[in-house]
Amino acid sequence: MSAAPRASAPEPVSRTRAALQSYLKRRTATMLVLGAACGLPLLTISNVLGLWLTDNGVSMTDIGLFAYTLLPYSFKFVWAPILDQVHLPVLHRLLGKRRSWMLVAQLGILIAFAGLCFSNPRTDLVQVALFALLLGFSGASQDISVDAWRIEIAPREEQGTMLGAYQLGYRLTALATAALTPYIAQLASWRTGLLFLGCLIFLGMGATFAARRPPESDAAEQVDIAEKKLHIRGRTGSALGWFYAAVVAPFVDFFRQHRWAGLLILVMIGTYRLPDFIMGTVARPMYRQSFSLVEIGTMSGLVGVWVTIAGALLGGFFVFRLGIMRSLFIGLIAVIAGNLTYALLAASGHNLAMFAIAIGVENLASGFAGTALLAYMSSLTSAAFTATQYALFSSFYALPGKLIGGVSGVFVDWFAHHRSIFDTWLPGTGGLPGNVVGFVPFFIATASAGIPALVLLVLVYRLETRAPCESIRQQSELR
Repeated sequence: MSAAPRASAPEPVSRTRAALQSYLKRRTATMLVLGAACGLPLLTISNVLGLWLTDNGVSMTDIGLFAYTLLPYSFKFVWAPILDQVHLPVLHRLLGKRRSWMLVAQLGILIAFAGLCFSNPRTDLVQVALFALLLGFSGASQDISVDAWRIEIAPREEQGTMLGAYQLGYRLTALATAALTPYIAQLASWRTGLLFLGCLIFLGMGATFAARRPPESDAAEQVDIAEKKLHIRGRTGSALGWFYAAVVAPFVDFFRQHRWAGLLILVMIGTYRLPDFIMGTVARPMYRQSFSLVEIGTMSGLVGVWVTIAGALLGGFFVFRLGIMRSLFIGLIAVIAGNLTYALLAASGHNLAMFAIAIGVENLASGFAGTALLAYMSSLTSAAFTATQYALFSSFYALPGKLIGGVSGVFVDWFAHHRSIFDTWLPGTGGLPGNVVGFVPFFIATASAGIPALVLLVLVYRLETRAPCESIRQQSELR
């Protein structure tokens, strides 16, 4: 009797087809719209408020202070336990935990836009600041619920494609805030532009209602355990037990799974995007040394946005096809390469071809690495603490880069003042114009900042694959 024939389609082909098909699912389309809704508050504050305030004669000092309205995004883990464990009356029964909190956050965003539309920065600057702060807080709260919904609604192998769709929606909002809204403001008024942006949140509300309700899990078991450990019953016991389950248990759960390797994981997450965050602060000033505003707008605004979208979608495909850890390695190496191309750009002067290459490589790497890292952070969460744990990871991963990025201009000036030193190991930099010479060694240094993250990634990979208590979701990914 002859042996049974083998399957004709090889495994790589089937996984490639599955990765492509995952982009065509309904939940992926929902994720795209929710991603656009998540980008709306943050990008409005980043891209629109500064221009609006400038046109109304607000001082640069006051405009700079508006950056603090984005602080809720760095501290959203503080109130994430409430969104993770509290059930809203009526709305929870109709929509479930995640979608009900999404809707409440979106209502806050709508109120904030309405307040901004009817405020005058010339006479009501404090009022504008309060509504901007409400916009930032509501946007961060929406992020918490959307991230938790994404993790719970899709299997782990599809998190990459879900994040690719999320970033696509986010970048479409970037076009609406950075390009379309100023155009509307010039043709009509800033109030019309803000009204246009405010109406976009209705798309997010529609996606909230259209989204499927994911399986829900809470920390009720942890509450009982806490009450027994503390030997406290009644209302006091329930309150302390809830606090333990909502605030303490997510961290205990994480370190119980990963032991001391959890510290390495957190450090790796915090350093993974370090090169991007440090160089991002001075990238545009470097452009302006050699290129016109039209050239900068064309390359970074139009080309850069679409290449980032391509990188995000490609990152989602690779996460599905090759797994999270391999994608993390590829993304980090690409980020290092992207920073090195900026060093070449700084040394090339007015070279549009080099400008296009640098923008293309850096944005492609940024979109790819961002998707891979977010997918990895999603894989670390537990079902009972999805919102709290992911809020912690997403708040922490950008914090070191933001702190160091604030002094990046100091590093550029220091490199420029010591140009003779660097000319010995970077021949030719000493002959560059004084206004660009500091950028070449600076971008080489930012590329080098990715090496510690690469070492940590190797260590995390080895420890996680060898750990006897490794979680199931990590095992299948790290084989």
